[in-house]
Amino acid sequence: MVIPLVDVHSSPLMNIQLPKIIQGGMGFGISDWRLASAVSRLGQLGVVSGTALDAVLARKLQDGDPGGHVRRALESFPFPRIVQRVLDAFFVPGGLPSDTPYRHIPMHTVAGSPEARELCVVGNFVEVFLAKEGHDQPVGINYLEKIQLPHLPSIYGAMLAGVSVVVMGAGIPLTVPGILDSLSKHEPAEYPVVVNGVDGKFEIVNVPFDPSSLMEDAQCPSELNRPDFLPIVTTEALASILLKKANGSIEGFVVEGPLAGGHNAPPRGKGALNDAGEPIYGPRDDAKLEKIKNLGLPFWLAGSCGSPEAMVAALDAGATGVQVGTAFGLCTESGLLVDSRRELVGQVLSGKAKVFTDPVASPTGFPFKVADLKGSLSEEAVYRQRRRICDIGFLRTPYRRADGKIGYRCAAEPIAAYVAKGGAEEDTVGRKCLCNALAADIGYPQRLSDGTLEKCLVTMGDDLVNIGRFCEGDNPDFSAEDVIRVILG
Repeated sequence: MVIPLVDVHSSPLMNIQLPKIIQGGMGFGISDWRLASAVSRLGQLGVVSGTALDAVLARKLQDGDPGGHVRRALESFPFPRIVQRVLDAFFVPGGLPSDTPYRHIPMHTVAGSPEARELCVVGNFVEVFLAKEGHDQPVGINYLEKIQLPHLPSIYGAMLAGVSVVVMGAGIPLTVPGILDSLSKHEPAEYPVVVNGVDGKFEIVNVPFDPSSLMEDAQCPSELNRPDFLPIVTTEALASILLKKANGSIEGFVVEGPLAGGHNAPPRGKGALNDAGEPIYGPRDDAKLEKIKNLGLPFWLAGSCGSPEAMVAALDAGATGVQVGTAFGLCTESGLLVDSRRELVGQVLSGKAKVFTDPVASPTGFPFKVADLKGSLSEEAVYRQRRRICDIGFLRTPYRRADGKIGYRCAAEPIAAYVAKGGAEEDTVGRKCLCNALAADIGYPQRLSDGTLEKCLVTMGDDLVNIGRFCEGDNPDFSAEDVIRVILG
């Protein structure tokens, strides 16, 4: 297939004018609706993180929905019976007592449950609705392909709220373009979920989702806007595969290198580590930008791109602009706890900030960037003191049990439980419960049976050490507007 060359400044994107800056989608609620709204209002593309929005919604409601933002958004949700069920299950007027644990949400499974599906749709709707409220600029949402089970209800909920762009990384999302086509018409869709087989091989199980199951006696909404799709790629080969094999249109790419925060693609070498214990990346891991440019679609560079110099270099390479995460993750509109944000910026200003690419922290097996933050799971003593539990479950992987049924395991769960499910004990070494840690990052830590709170684990890109460019003197507070102003020069 020959893909014609086009001027990237006459984009095939339907829903957005080409921004020079895409704000990265980070964590559970680091890139929340306030941050995305602020960036979009400034003429760039604000993006909410689509990870675990059902859990975030449930905990906000159990805290009493301060400010009433969730309930205000729910007034516009098209299926009122679902809204009432969600409120009945999770809303606590005035909030839970400080010594009461959060109620657990239903975990996602291949078979699915109405409760999990409904909460997921509503959580994604609320976050996008609030990010779009009060302005007419486009808003995007970011998903991790590896978290496969919630994808269909998540995407549909975001589309009900009018999301303009879907960004997805950490995998090869070949079927997402066709899913966007189907869901825009309220038609059933399936997502191919990877299941570990009994013999060590992998199988694909197609998980269905039918929007009509949500509608009950409500009137079907009119046809929804089909969002633009921007997959995150690390190489030109992956970009080419997506264009050739995806089941629908792709409107552009985010090209991300190993300096970016969050999950990084594993190195293409033999898995060697440097003296600090970090994965070693080499020339084979660098995307060939000329080849990506020749694919003829807009693209944005990501990974230590939060500077005017990086913007100029990106434009010179033929990119439309850059995606920036770390700088926005530390601005005042970020969902990160204020104390954590200020401590990290203070470390930068004093020359003490450090980021470690941990090869084993994530249960996904992908390298994961970790910021050095006192009292967090980045400290070995804090990590070893934590009792292993798996009570949120977004990073569980399906596996085929000996009896033929599908089970679920996570390398960060209790070791004995993981091994009993057929997992290898060596895969548990150093694994951290990102679900609980990332919820703690934004002020929703679970209270454990002994009265203690789950600890946080903050991810930042290598560009953390340069965040001082956005600060005035030793003031650790800077805004999304400051980030955009500095990067655009």
